[in-house]
Amino acid sequence: MNPSNLPPQQWPAEPRVTLGPWACEPPLDEESEAFRQSLRQFASKVMRPIGQELDRLSAEQVAAKGSRLYEFFAEYDKLGISQELLASLDDEQRAVMFPLLFEELGWGDAGLAISAATRMLPLYMAAKLGNSFVLKEYSEQLIGCWGITEPDHGSDSLDVSRQIFHAQGSYGRPNCVARISDGQLVINGQKSAWVSNGCIADLCVLYCAAETASGPDTQHGYCVVVPTNLPGVSRGRPLEKIGQRPLPQGELYFDNVKVSLDHILAGPDDYKRAVYAIHTDANLLMAATFTGVARSAYDHALAYAHERKQGGQPIIRHQDVARRLFHMLRKVEAAQALTRRVARFNNLSSVPALQAAMLAKVTATEHAFEVASDAIQMFGGNGLTREYPVEKIFRDARASMIEDGCNQILAIKGGYNLINQEWL
Repeated sequence: MNPSNLPPQQWPAEPRVTLGPWACEPPLDEESEAFRQSLRQFASKVMRPIGQELDRLSAEQVAAKGSRLYEFFAEYDKLGISQELLASLDDEQRAVMFPLLFEELGWGDAGLAISAATRMLPLYMAAKLGNSFVLKEYSEQLIGCWGITEPDHGSDSLDVSRQIFHAQGSYGRPNCVARISDGQLVINGQKSAWVSNGCIADLCVLYCAAETASGPDTQHGYCVVVPTNLPGVSRGRPLEKIGQRPLPQGELYFDNVKVSLDHILAGPDDYKRAVYAIHTDANLLMAATFTGVARSAYDHALAYAHERKQGGQPIIRHQDVARRLFHMLRKVEAAQALTRRVARFNNLSSVPALQAAMLAKVTATEHAFEVASDAIQMFGGNGLTREYPVEKIFRDARASMIEDGCNQILAIKGGYNLINQEWL
């Protein structure tokens, strides 16, 4: 059968498919394609040069006022991606725009993409959880961060119901607690060195345990926006790390920090829902970002395979190189398809699916790491040097399998929940 219903004489003698930036997706509508193209130009002209420069600096130099990180923020603001814009989109538009945005930002630079996303989290979560006070009180130009992990608690902070804890285990004492006293929320403790933007943030969307008469309650805590210029808030030094070096990360300390109750996004009775909400969106954001990272590694490898000659011909003519590129593209397209499918479902559903976001996050980050590793292999010795971009992409991708819930914990939690279908 002729699947296109075209007369046979109209079929090309040698069918060819021109692969665009995204090979296996239907064409975008005119508005979405214009949005994607503007993002691609921004990622290429702004993000990549700034990201490469920041990657070679010390963590303190990256975080210092006057570094090109702040130039990136200023240029990003010119794109006009604001809470007002997001609120003006209908569910269908958000379902398309969300993955497009972070795929392209990830294609530009993983660390800067995550920094930009985290910057907007306090106001984003205020909008999501219905806190109009925070939305009116604070500017979108302020730098946000997300404080959930602690020195003694990493991915288990996302498992609020303790579903995957060993029967003989316990959470132990949390490192950050809050209590209501004299009409204010009083916060004490510490968040870990992995707080993205923590060492430069103006606002923190903080998740912490609730102090009760019987001790800290980690299952019924507080989600609260905390201005970091309040008395008692201090920061640790920026963290030196293997990848995503343009993303500043560091501790936050709270010593009897008092914040008005207007800043609370979710109290003890609604805490699990607040964790569910940010976990779902953060995992999907990671999936989209590292789909873009995988695409970046593939694009570099494909171009190099056409340019580099060995054995008297471009290396793409060698069977194993062509085979490797095919599997790299397969992984990129699989990550993209799953991520966009989950984005659509979660934007159109009354209750977003955490399990779907976890599937997308694990798939996209592991594929990004595998594709980046294959890209280094294809570049050979050149891939190990800083003169070529793939070693940076490889380092950036490696961190993704630990961020926002390490993939092993996400898989265990996901597997356990196939038994009882409870995802909180």
